[in-house]
Amino acid sequence: MPRFRRTALAAGLTIAMAALSTAVALPTPASAALPTAAVALGDSFISGEGAGAYTPVVDANGVSQGFPGWTAANNNAYFCHRSANASLNQANLPGIQNRFNLACSGGQPHDIANASQARANGRTVASQLSQLRAVAQTQDIDLVLIGLGSNNSSFTFGSVAEKCANRFIADAWTGWWEFWAYLNGPVEQKPCSDADLATAAQISAATAETTAAVRQILTTLDQVDADGQHRVVFQDYTNPLPLDLNQKFHEEDSRDDTRDKFRDLGAERYAGGCPIHRASLAPGHRFSQGLGSIVKSTRDTLAAEFPADDLVHLNVQQAFNGARLCEQTSSPSGALATPIRLQDGATGTFVTSLAGKDKIAIQRIANTCVSYFQTCQESWHPNATGHQVLGQCLSGAASTSARSVACVRASNGAISVS
Repeated sequence: MPRFRRTALAAGLTIAMAALSTAVALPTPASAALPTAAVALGDSFISGEGAGAYTPVVDANGVSQGFPGWTAANNNAYFCHRSANASLNQANLPGIQNRFNLACSGGQPHDIANASQARANGRTVASQLSQLRAVAQTQDIDLVLIGLGSNNSSFTFGSVAEKCANRFIADAWTGWWEFWAYLNGPVEQKPCSDADLATAAQISAATAETTAAVRQILTTLDQVDADGQHRVVFQDYTNPLPLDLNQKFHEEDSRDDTRDKFRDLGAERYAGGCPIHRASLAPGHRFSQGLGSIVKSTRDTLAAEFPADDLVHLNVQQAFNGARLCEQTSSPSGALATPIRLQDGATGTFVTSLAGKDKIAIQRIANTCVSYFQTCQESWHPNATGHQVLGQCLSGAASTSARSVACVRASNGAISVS
Protein backbone atom coordinates (compact mmCIF):
# COMPACT_ATOMS: atom_id res chain seq x y z
CA MET A 1 0.00 0.00 0.00
CA PRO A 2 1.36 3.41 -0.95
CA ARG A 3 2.59 5.54 1.91
CA PHE A 4 -0.03 8.27 1.42
CA ARG A 5 -2.85 5.70 1.63
CA ARG A 6 -1.53 4.35 5.00
CA THR A 7 -1.27 7.90 6.29
CA ALA A 8 -4.80 8.76 5.18
CA LEU A 9 -6.13 5.54 6.80
CA ALA A 10 -4.43 6.32 10.10
CA ALA A 11 -5.79 9.85 10.06
CA GLY A 12 -9.26 8.54 9.37
CA LEU A 13 -9.09 6.09 12.26
CA THR A 14 -7.94 8.86 14.60
CA ILE A 15 -10.89 11.05 13.61
CA ALA A 16 -13.33 8.15 14.01
CA MET A 17 -12.06 7.29 17.48
CA ALA A 18 -12.23 10.93 18.54
CA ALA A 19 -15.83 11.11 17.35
CA LEU A 20 -16.70 7.89 19.18
CA SER A 21 -15.16 9.09 22.43
CA THR A 22 -17.15 12.32 22.14
CA ALA A 23 -20.42 10.52 21.57
CA VAL A 24 -19.90 7.69 24.10
CA ALA A 25 -17.68 8.08 27.19
CA LEU A 26 -15.12 5.29 27.19
CA PRO A 27 -14.94 3.25 30.44
CA THR A 28 -12.10 4.04 32.87
CA PRO A 29 -10.23 1.26 34.66
CA ALA A 30 -12.01 0.26 37.89
CA SER A 31 -10.18 1.23 41.08
CA ALA A 32 -9.07 -1.66 43.27
CA ALA A 33 -11.48 -2.47 46.08
CA LEU A 34 -10.21 -1.60 49.56
CA PRO A 35 -9.54 -4.50 51.94
CA THR A 36 -12.32 -5.16 54.44
CA ALA A 37 -11.70 -4.34 58.10
CA ALA A 38 -13.11 -4.73 61.60
CA VAL A 39 -12.42 -1.96 64.10
CA ALA A 40 -12.68 -1.90 67.91
CA LEU A 41 -13.45 1.32 69.80
CA GLY A 42 -13.98 2.00 73.48
CA ASP A 43 -12.44 1.02 76.79
CA SER A 44 -10.58 -1.77 78.61
CA PHE A 45 -13.14 -4.55 78.04
CA ILE A 46 -12.61 -4.03 74.31
CA SER A 47 -8.89 -3.14 74.20
CA GLY A 48 -7.96 -6.45 75.82
CA GLU A 49 -7.01 -5.36 79.35
CA GLY A 50 -6.13 -8.47 81.34
CA ALA A 51 -5.40 -10.61 78.27
CA GLY A 52 -1.64 -9.92 78.08
CA ALA A 53 0.35 -9.81 74.84
CA TYR A 54 0.02 -6.01 74.69
CA THR A 55 1.18 -4.39 71.48
CA PRO A 56 2.91 -1.00 71.00
CA VAL A 57 0.55 1.96 70.67
CA VAL A 58 1.18 5.07 68.56
CA ASP A 59 0.83 8.14 70.76
CA ALA A 60 -0.62 11.55 69.92
CA ASN A 61 2.77 12.63 68.56
CA GLY A 62 2.98 9.71 66.14
CA VAL A 63 5.57 7.83 68.21
CA SER A 64 5.09 4.10 68.77
CA GLN A 65 5.22 3.36 72.49
CA GLY A 66 6.33 -0.04 73.72
CA PHE A 67 6.41 -1.03 77.38
CA PRO A 68 7.95 1.99 79.17
CA GLY A 69 8.68 0.29 82.51
CA TRP A 70 6.65 -0.18 85.66
CA THR A 71 7.50 3.23 87.09
CA ALA A 72 6.57 5.20 83.95
CA ALA A 73 3.70 7.68 83.98
CA ASN A 74 0.40 5.86 83.58
CA ASN A 75 -0.68 8.27 80.83
CA ASN A 76 1.80 6.57 78.47
CA ALA A 77 -0.02 5.37 75.34
CA TYR A 78 1.22 1.81 75.86
CA PHE A 79 -1.01 1.46 78.90
CA CYS A 80 -4.03 1.51 76.59
CA HIS A 81 -3.21 -2.21 76.78
CA ARG A 82 -4.27 -3.23 73.31
CA SER A 83 -3.90 -6.98 73.36
CA ALA A 84 -3.21 -9.42 70.56
CA ASN A 85 -5.58 -11.66 72.57
CA ALA A 86 -8.47 -9.15 72.60
CA SER A 87 -11.87 -10.46 71.54
CA LEU A 88 -11.69 -8.62 68.19
CA ASN A 89 -8.60 -10.66 67.30
CA GLN A 90 -10.04 -13.97 68.50
CA ALA A 91 -13.44 -13.72 66.83
CA ASN A 92 -14.29 -15.70 63.71
CA LEU A 93 -15.25 -12.98 61.22
CA PRO A 94 -15.66 -14.39 57.69
CA GLY A 95 -14.97 -11.84 54.99
CA ILE A 96 -12.91 -9.57 57.24
CA GLN A 97 -9.34 -9.18 56.03
CA ASN A 98 -7.83 -6.80 58.59
CA ARG A 99 -8.49 -5.87 62.22
CA PHE A 100 -7.70 -2.61 64.02
CA ASN A 101 -7.90 -2.25 67.80
CA LEU A 102 -8.32 1.46 68.57
CA ALA A 103 -9.78 1.00 72.06
CA CYS A 104 -7.89 2.18 75.12
CA SER A 105 -8.04 0.94 78.70
CA GLY A 106 -9.68 3.64 80.77
CA GLY A 107 -11.29 5.15 77.68
CA GLN A 108 -14.23 7.47 78.24
CA PRO A 109 -16.88 9.04 75.98
CA HIS A 110 -14.71 12.18 76.04
CA ASP A 111 -11.95 10.27 74.22
CA ILE A 112 -14.05 9.52 71.16
CA ALA A 113 -13.87 13.00 69.63
CA ASN A 114 -11.10 14.49 71.80
CA ALA A 115 -7.50 13.61 72.56
CA SER A 116 -7.55 11.52 75.73
CA GLN A 117 -4.77 13.55 77.34
CA ALA A 118 -7.05 16.62 77.39
CA ARG A 119 -8.81 15.22 80.46
CA ALA A 120 -7.50 14.20 83.87
CA ASN A 121 -5.78 10.78 83.87
CA GLY A 122 -6.20 10.45 80.10
CA ARG A 123 -3.55 8.76 77.99
CA THR A 124 -1.45 10.47 75.33
CA VAL A 125 -3.34 9.15 72.31
CA ALA A 126 -5.26 10.91 69.56
CA SER A 127 -9.03 10.87 69.63
CA GLN A 128 -10.53 7.54 68.61
CA LEU A 129 -12.39 9.27 65.77
CA SER A 130 -9.10 10.57 64.38
CA GLN A 131 -7.72 7.04 64.49
CA LEU A 132 -10.89 5.71 62.85
CA ARG A 133 -10.62 8.21 59.99
CA ALA A 134 -7.02 7.17 59.42
CA VAL A 135 -8.06 3.52 59.12
CA ALA A 136 -10.86 4.42 56.70
CA GLN A 137 -8.35 5.93 54.26
CA THR A 138 -7.02 2.49 53.38
CA GLN A 139 -9.75 0.09 54.55
CA ASP A 140 -13.39 -0.65 53.85
CA ILE A 141 -14.80 -0.81 57.39
CA ASP A 142 -17.42 -3.56 57.55
CA LEU A 143 -17.63 -4.22 61.32
CA VAL A 144 -17.22 -1.94 64.34
CA LEU A 145 -17.16 -3.22 67.93
CA ILE A 146 -17.95 -0.58 70.55
CA GLY A 147 -17.60 -0.99 74.31
CA LEU A 148 -18.23 2.31 76.06
CA GLY A 149 -19.88 3.55 79.26
CA SER A 150 -18.10 1.84 82.17
CA ASN A 151 -15.88 4.92 82.50
CA ASN A 152 -17.38 8.40 82.30
CA SER A 153 -17.46 11.78 84.01
CA SER A 154 -19.44 10.37 86.96
CA PHE A 155 -17.60 7.11 87.76
CA THR A 156 -15.09 4.62 86.39
CA PHE A 157 -14.91 0.85 86.62
CA GLY A 158 -11.40 1.05 88.06
CA SER A 159 -12.39 3.39 90.88
CA VAL A 160 -15.39 1.23 91.77
CA ALA A 161 -13.29 -1.95 91.87
CA GLU A 162 -10.56 -0.26 93.87
CA LYS A 163 -13.06 1.07 96.42
CA CYS A 164 -14.71 -2.28 97.14
CA ALA A 165 -11.48 -4.29 97.23
CA ASN A 166 -9.72 -1.78 99.48
CA ARG A 167 -12.63 -1.74 101.92
CA PHE A 168 -12.42 -5.51 102.27
CA ILE A 169 -8.65 -5.54 102.72
CA ALA A 170 -8.79 -2.73 105.28
CA ASP A 171 -11.53 -4.54 107.17
CA ALA A 172 -9.61 -7.83 107.14
CA TRP A 173 -6.32 -6.45 108.48
CA THR A 174 -7.21 -3.58 110.81
CA GLY A 175 -9.50 -3.00 113.76
CA TRP A 176 -12.27 -0.43 113.70
CA TRP A 177 -10.33 1.66 116.23
CA GLU A 178 -7.09 1.73 114.23
CA PHE A 179 -6.10 4.54 111.86
CA TRP A 180 -4.73 3.11 108.65
CA ALA A 181 -3.57 5.78 106.21
CA TYR A 182 -3.51 5.12 102.51
CA LEU A 183 -1.95 7.69 100.24
CA ASN A 184 -5.43 9.04 99.59
CA GLY A 185 -6.46 8.88 103.22
CA PRO A 186 -8.34 6.37 105.41
CA VAL A 187 -10.40 3.61 103.82
CA GLU A 188 -13.84 2.63 105.08
CA GLN A 189 -14.23 -0.89 106.38
CA LYS A 190 -17.75 -1.74 105.28
CA PRO A 191 -19.21 -3.43 102.19
CA CYS A 192 -20.02 -1.38 99.11
CA SER A 193 -23.64 -0.34 98.68
CA ASP A 194 -25.47 0.58 95.48
CA ALA A 195 -24.95 4.28 96.19
CA ASP A 196 -21.20 3.70 96.61
CA LEU A 197 -20.99 2.39 93.04
CA ALA A 198 -23.32 4.50 90.91
CA THR A 199 -26.53 6.35 91.66
CA ALA A 200 -29.52 6.44 89.30
CA ALA A 201 -28.64 10.04 88.47
CA GLN A 202 -25.08 9.06 87.60
CA ILE A 203 -26.27 6.22 85.37
CA SER A 204 -28.57 8.65 83.60
CA ALA A 205 -25.78 11.17 83.09
CA ALA A 206 -23.44 8.44 81.85
CA THR A 207 -26.10 7.29 79.37
CA ALA A 208 -26.45 10.77 77.89
CA GLU A 209 -22.67 11.16 77.70
CA THR A 210 -22.20 7.77 76.04
CA THR A 211 -25.02 8.32 73.56
CA ALA A 212 -23.56 11.66 72.45
CA ALA A 213 -20.14 10.07 71.88
CA VAL A 214 -21.47 7.10 69.92
CA ARG A 215 -23.63 9.43 67.83
CA GLN A 216 -20.36 11.02 66.68
CA ILE A 217 -18.99 7.59 65.81
CA LEU A 218 -22.00 6.72 63.64
CA THR A 219 -21.95 10.10 61.92
CA THR A 220 -18.25 9.69 61.14
CA LEU A 221 -18.70 6.14 59.86
CA ASP A 222 -21.41 7.27 57.47
CA GLN A 223 -18.99 9.88 56.15
CA VAL A 224 -15.83 7.79 55.77
CA ASP A 225 -16.85 4.18 55.12
CA ALA A 226 -15.95 3.32 51.54
CA ASP A 227 -19.20 1.57 50.61
CA GLY A 228 -21.44 2.83 53.41
CA GLN A 229 -22.12 -0.74 54.55
CA HIS A 230 -21.07 -1.62 58.10
CA ARG A 231 -22.43 -3.41 61.15
CA VAL A 232 -21.92 -1.78 64.57
CA VAL A 233 -21.94 -4.08 67.61
CA PHE A 234 -22.65 -2.49 71.00
CA GLN A 235 -21.14 -4.81 73.63
CA ASP A 236 -21.98 -4.38 77.30
CA TYR A 237 -20.11 -5.73 80.35
CA THR A 238 -19.79 -8.95 82.33
CA ASN A 239 -19.10 -9.04 86.05
CA PRO A 240 -15.86 -10.87 86.98
CA LEU A 241 -17.40 -11.94 90.33
CA PRO A 242 -20.37 -14.24 91.03
CA LEU A 243 -23.56 -13.39 92.91
CA ASP A 244 -22.08 -15.34 95.82
CA LEU A 245 -18.69 -16.87 96.49
CA ASN A 246 -18.08 -20.60 96.61
CA GLN A 247 -18.59 -22.04 100.11
CA LYS A 248 -14.82 -22.47 100.41
CA PHE A 249 -14.41 -18.70 100.59
CA HIS A 250 -17.16 -17.96 103.13
CA GLU A 251 -15.06 -18.18 106.30
CA GLU A 252 -11.64 -19.11 107.60
CA ASP A 253 -10.47 -19.79 111.15
CA SER A 254 -14.14 -19.59 112.19
CA ARG A 255 -14.33 -15.94 111.07
CA ASP A 256 -16.46 -14.55 108.27
CA ASP A 257 -16.29 -11.06 106.78
CA THR A 258 -18.80 -9.60 109.24
CA ARG A 259 -16.29 -9.87 112.09
CA ASP A 260 -13.69 -7.31 113.07
CA LYS A 261 -10.38 -8.45 111.57
CA PHE A 262 -10.31 -11.67 109.54
CA ARG A 263 -6.79 -11.86 108.12
CA ASP A 264 -6.80 -15.55 107.23
CA LEU A 265 -10.04 -15.12 105.30
CA GLY A 266 -8.66 -11.97 103.71
CA ALA A 267 -5.58 -13.84 102.54
CA GLU A 268 -7.68 -16.73 101.24
CA ARG A 269 -9.96 -14.51 99.17
CA TYR A 270 -7.02 -12.49 97.82
CA ALA A 271 -5.29 -15.70 96.72
CA GLY A 272 -8.53 -16.76 95.02
CA GLY A 273 -8.77 -13.43 93.24
CA CYS A 274 -11.84 -12.09 95.07
CA PRO A 275 -10.91 -9.80 97.98
CA ILE A 276 -14.41 -8.43 98.54
CA HIS A 277 -17.20 -8.57 101.11
CA ARG A 278 -19.96 -11.00 100.23
CA ALA A 279 -22.42 -8.18 100.91
CA SER A 280 -20.78 -6.16 98.10
CA LEU A 281 -21.53 -8.77 95.44
CA ALA A 282 -25.24 -8.05 94.86
CA PRO A 283 -24.66 -4.28 94.53
CA GLY A 284 -21.81 -5.11 92.16
CA HIS A 285 -24.14 -7.08 89.90
CA ARG A 286 -26.72 -4.32 89.97
CA PHE A 287 -23.91 -1.97 88.94
CA SER A 288 -23.08 -4.28 86.01
CA GLN A 289 -26.74 -4.28 85.03
CA GLY A 290 -26.65 -0.49 85.16
CA LEU A 291 -23.73 -0.50 82.75
CA GLY A 292 -25.74 -2.80 80.52
CA SER A 293 -28.63 -0.34 80.57
CA ILE A 294 -26.27 2.42 79.43
CA VAL A 295 -25.21 0.37 76.41
CA LYS A 296 -28.71 -0.83 75.48
CA SER A 297 -30.25 2.61 75.85
CA THR A 298 -27.50 4.10 73.71
CA ARG A 299 -28.07 1.53 70.97
CA ASP A 300 -31.87 1.91 71.04
CA THR A 301 -31.77 5.70 70.95
CA LEU A 302 -29.34 5.77 68.04
CA ALA A 303 -31.17 3.04 66.13
CA ALA A 304 -34.13 5.43 65.98
CA GLU A 305 -31.91 8.31 64.87
CA PHE A 306 -30.00 6.25 62.27
CA PRO A 307 -32.69 3.91 60.88
CA ALA A 308 -30.56 2.90 57.89
CA ASP A 309 -27.62 1.80 60.05
CA ASP A 310 -27.03 -1.82 61.07
CA LEU A 311 -26.81 -1.62 64.88
CA VAL A 312 -26.71 -4.74 67.10
CA HIS A 313 -26.79 -4.89 70.92
CA LEU A 314 -24.60 -7.67 72.36
CA ASN A 315 -25.43 -8.60 75.96
CA VAL A 316 -22.48 -10.49 77.53
CA GLN A 317 -23.55 -10.32 81.17
CA GLN A 318 -23.99 -14.09 81.36
CA ALA A 319 -20.98 -14.98 79.21
CA PHE A 320 -18.86 -15.93 82.25
CA ASN A 321 -21.51 -17.91 84.14
CA GLY A 322 -19.93 -20.67 86.23
CA ALA A 323 -16.40 -19.42 85.60
CA ARG A 324 -16.21 -16.20 87.57
CA LEU A 325 -13.60 -15.55 90.25
CA CYS A 326 -14.15 -17.60 93.43
CA GLU A 327 -17.17 -19.29 91.90
CA GLN A 328 -15.21 -22.57 91.92
CA THR A 329 -12.86 -23.92 94.61
CA SER A 330 -9.91 -23.85 92.20
CA SER A 331 -10.13 -20.08 91.61
CA PRO A 332 -8.37 -18.23 90.10
CA SER A 333 -7.49 -21.30 88.03
CA GLY A 334 -10.25 -21.90 85.50
CA ALA A 335 -11.79 -18.45 85.91
CA LEU A 336 -12.38 -16.28 82.86
CA ALA A 337 -11.30 -13.07 84.62
CA THR A 338 -8.04 -11.85 86.09
CA PRO A 339 -7.76 -11.88 89.88
CA ILE A 340 -6.93 -8.78 91.91
CA ARG A 341 -3.16 -8.70 91.75
CA LEU A 342 -0.92 -6.09 93.36
CA GLN A 343 2.82 -5.47 93.51
CA ASP A 344 5.00 -4.64 96.51
CA GLY A 345 6.63 -1.66 94.83
CA ALA A 346 6.72 -1.24 91.05
CA THR A 347 8.88 -4.32 90.60
CA GLY A 348 6.93 -6.24 87.97
CA THR A 349 6.46 -9.12 90.42
CA PHE A 350 2.89 -9.74 91.45
CA VAL A 351 2.01 -10.60 95.01
CA THR A 352 -0.04 -13.79 94.85
CA SER A 353 -0.37 -14.34 98.61
CA LEU A 354 -0.95 -12.02 101.54
CA ALA A 355 -0.69 -14.80 104.12
CA GLY A 356 1.41 -13.80 107.12
CA LYS A 357 1.73 -10.15 106.10
CA ASP A 358 1.05 -7.45 108.69
CA LYS A 359 -0.98 -4.31 108.16
CA ILE A 360 2.11 -2.18 107.41
CA ALA A 361 3.05 -4.49 104.53
CA ILE A 362 -0.56 -4.52 103.33
CA GLN A 363 -0.64 -0.72 103.37
CA ARG A 364 2.60 -0.52 101.38
CA ILE A 365 1.34 -3.00 98.78
CA ALA A 366 -1.99 -1.20 98.40
CA ASN A 367 -0.24 2.15 98.01
CA THR A 368 1.79 0.79 95.09
CA CYS A 369 -1.44 0.57 93.10
CA VAL A 370 -2.20 4.21 93.95
CA SER A 371 1.26 5.45 92.91
CA TYR A 372 1.69 3.23 89.83
CA PHE A 373 -1.74 2.25 88.58
CA GLN A 374 -0.32 0.08 85.79
CA THR A 375 0.85 -2.37 88.47
CA CYS A 376 -2.76 -3.29 89.23
CA GLN A 377 -4.91 -2.13 86.30
CA GLU A 378 -5.29 -5.63 84.83
CA SER A 379 -7.26 -6.73 87.90
CA TRP A 380 -10.87 -7.94 87.48
CA HIS A 381 -10.86 -7.89 83.68
CA PRO A 382 -11.43 -10.71 81.19
CA ASN A 383 -8.24 -12.77 80.82
CA ALA A 384 -7.04 -14.25 77.54
CA THR A 385 -9.48 -17.16 77.84
CA GLY A 386 -12.24 -14.74 78.79
CA HIS A 387 -11.54 -12.70 75.67
CA GLN A 388 -11.69 -15.92 73.67
CA VAL A 389 -15.23 -16.38 74.98
CA LEU A 390 -16.06 -12.75 74.18
CA GLY A 391 -14.67 -13.41 70.70
CA GLN A 392 -17.26 -16.17 70.29
CA CYS A 393 -19.91 -13.70 71.44
CA LEU A 394 -18.73 -11.20 68.83
CA SER A 395 -18.76 -13.87 66.12
CA GLY A 396 -22.42 -14.51 66.85
CA ALA A 397 -23.30 -10.82 66.92
CA ALA A 398 -21.48 -10.24 63.63
CA SER A 399 -23.58 -12.83 61.81
CA THR A 400 -26.99 -12.59 63.47
CA SER A 401 -30.13 -11.30 61.80
CA ALA A 402 -31.42 -10.09 65.18
CA ARG A 403 -30.89 -6.55 66.45
CA SER A 404 -30.27 -7.64 70.05
CA VAL A 405 -28.66 -10.88 71.23
CA ALA A 406 -27.45 -12.38 74.51
CA CYS A 407 -24.28 -14.41 74.81
CA VAL A 408 -24.64 -17.08 77.50
CA ARG A 409 -22.24 -19.65 78.93
CA ALA A 410 -23.92 -22.96 79.80
CA SER A 411 -22.92 -25.16 82.75
CA ASN A 412 -20.85 -27.34 80.42
CA GLY A 413 -18.92 -24.33 79.13
CA ALA A 414 -20.71 -24.08 75.78
CA ILE A 415 -21.30 -20.55 74.48
CA SER A 416 -24.54 -19.64 72.73
CA VAL A 417 -25.60 -16.37 71.09
CA SER A 418 -29.31 -15.85 70.56
